[in-house]
Amino acid sequence: MTTTTKYVIKYKLNGERRFEFAQLQNNDVEEAKQALAKIHGTTDNITDINVSKAL
Repeated sequence: MTTTTKYVIKYKLNGERRFEFAQLQNNDVEEAKQALAKIHGTTDNITDINVSKAL
């Protein structure tokens, strides 16, 4: 069993500032990209990704 922690992912979706909460294993941008791809699909332009622990 892997442990996950709740993180907030701040990013731009097609130039618009957004944020999502996600359960991730660690504070990793690549893992966050995969989580965002599941939410938005691969056709959207996702940039400026910043991952931090949710309070």
